[in-house]
Amino acid sequence: MSSTHEHIGEKDLASEPSIPQGGSSIAHQLDERRRAALAEVDNATFSWFHVKVVAVAGVGFFTDAYDIFAINIASSMLGYVYGHKHALTANQDLGVKVATPIGTLMGQLLFGWLADVVGRKRMYGVELMIIIIATFGQAVSGHAPAVSIIAVLITWRFLMGIGIGGDYPLSAVISSEFAATRSRGRLMTAVFASQGWGNFAAALVALIVTAAFKKQILHDSPVTLDHVDYCWRLLIGLGCVPGVVALYFRLTIPETPRFTMDIERNVKQASQDIDNVLTTGEFYVDPDAVVQRVEAPKASRRDFLAHFGKWENGKVLLGTAWSWFALDIAFYGLGLNSSIILTTIGFGNSTATGNLGVYENLKNIAVGNLILSAAGLIPGYWVSFLFIDSWGRKPIQLLGFTMLTIIFVIMGFGYDALNKTKGDTKAFVFLYCLANFFQNFGPNTTTFVIPGEIFPTRYRSTAHGISAASGKLGAVVAQVGFARLKDIGGKNHFVKHILEIFALFMLTGIFSTLLLPETKGKSLEELSNEDQDGFIRGMDTLPSSTLHMLTTPVTPGVKQVEVKNGVLVTDV
Repeated sequence: MSSTHEHIGEKDLASEPSIPQGGSSIAHQLDERRRAALAEVDNATFSWFHVKVVAVAGVGFFTDAYDIFAINIASSMLGYVYGHKHALTANQDLGVKVATPIGTLMGQLLFGWLADVVGRKRMYGVELMIIIIATFGQAVSGHAPAVSIIAVLITWRFLMGIGIGGDYPLSAVISSEFAATRSRGRLMTAVFASQGWGNFAAALVALIVTAAFKKQILHDSPVTLDHVDYCWRLLIGLGCVPGVVALYFRLTIPETPRFTMDIERNVKQASQDIDNVLTTGEFYVDPDAVVQRVEAPKASRRDFLAHFGKWENGKVLLGTAWSWFALDIAFYGLGLNSSIILTTIGFGNSTATGNLGVYENLKNIAVGNLILSAAGLIPGYWVSFLFIDSWGRKPIQLLGFTMLTIIFVIMGFGYDALNKTKGDTKAFVFLYCLANFFQNFGPNTTTFVIPGEIFPTRYRSTAHGISAASGKLGAVVAQVGFARLKDIGGKNHFVKHILEIFALFMLTGIFSTLLLPETKGKSLEELSNEDQDGFIRGMDTLPSSTLHMLTTPVTPGVKQVEVKNGVLVTDV
């Protein structure tokens, strides 16, 4: 080797008590470089790259909502084809509806943790592949003497739920870590608002396929109703189409600079990525580049417990988790059972009998869900979009929980009075739409946004996954509780009391929201509740494998390196 790159021998290394970690001046320089890079992201102007992030993540949430809520309509179709007396049993209906939230809960925990361990980019797209395969599997499921199609559907919907669960922490964290501070709330809300369109699309597709097969349904055997089988398979199967379209773009999205910087601890690569992504929308990783790892806080079980063991941090996780749990009790309790509730109050019920009655009932269920989506769900998301970066997240969440408490009290305690006449029923439907509106202009949006902002980078995806999984636990509790309670005292007789229970959980959401700080206008580092002065403490010492490489005699044709102040600097 040349004189400027002298070979380091074992004796030279042994003579040093320890390899220096770069000195305070190097640590300070890297700390400043990290801050400058983060400031560049936080102050970036809105660009086509941000549009791409919203579109790629949003298509995933469109698919998620379509696949989750399509079963609300498809379960009625399944009942006509495979159910006893043209209806699924209570356990069958519960199974096909609750399988996805259970899978989602597991997916949120698993993918949330993996995204913090192996990276956002490496996991992004994997969850979409699971959704696509499981959705297609449902559409081609068969029935045989040895296996029930309902059992097969439950299995596929559980697997689909795992993929859907992975989408929550990944899309939230990727969109928040690429967003500028002043527009972060709107960017994340735009991603999440795709849920409303997915819900709407499921009802619209149900209406279209039902209308398309009207003639065939009317001429079907009233025993088998074969063409209703076509309808539910098309309704479910078409859910994988947007996922297929978005898959390539998810697989090619760059790693977030914050993950590269704070978890991989590669400040140089993160700075380069920021420059490239914000200017060209592309990124490049040199496989031969020497990686300089900085010394910064690392994720570990002990560090996790130490961080969240402090009340000022633990209360935030408690606040996000309980708020999401309380919200999803009502959100999924209504969303997955809207057909039951609409039928119970007589909204759109058909007086026809036979095959015509089947057709009109399916059409009315689809129309009812379209009305609920268009009148409440979609407007709520976009009103949140307008105000989330000016009002703030916490006021919107408090307003939403307060209004939902009042609405469910009226709907529950005034249930009988609101269903005496046809005019009263319209008032009940209006309140139902108003509840959907304040769920989305309220906690359904903010419980997604806040956990994607408020935790340190090394735990951001994990903690978002925990918060989201708490919500899906609420969805499971709501669905099981709804199925078990609704027929107490007679068919659907207990629905009014379920609405009263929803009001109680909305009230608890007000108090859990008070545990949360406001995140509007603050950088992710400010919100992490960690001191950013001296966040980088130096350079990592070389691992033993690198020392072995350095002490190995020089071999012609083998790449050699220079070490300076304990840092792998360059290759020769």
